[in-house]
Amino acid sequence: MGSVRAGNLYGTLELMILKGLEVNGPMHGVSVADHIRSRSAGVFQIEEGSLYPALHRLQAKGHVSWEWVKTDEGKRAKYYDISRAGRKALARELDGWLRSTRAMLAVLEVPTEEVT
Repeated sequence: MGSVRAGNLYGTLELMILKGLEVNGPMHGVSVADHIRSRSAGVFQIEEGSLYPALHRLQAKGHVSWEWVKTDEGKRAKYYDISRAGRKALARELDGWLRSTRAMLAVLEVPTEEVT
């Protein structure tokens, strides 16, 4: 199965990042990208050039916070976490995404049982 470029996922990438942070708690950027790749069975390959601008947009909106954490190897890593406003935005955006997806499936006449 081929991968999907993150540039084709504008907006959806932010939704996936917020959901990953909600599920897993604070993560550094590479872990966020790994989570998305893993959960999508490798379909979504998130490059740094897409990931970090999305994280910065989410931070600017107040949906994500970050802090420097010292790793087990003694290095500093920036860990991102979803904020209260981010949780509200995630719920709102996820609802809209689901409604849009259902509508698209109806227009394309794809029975929902065919979607796995």
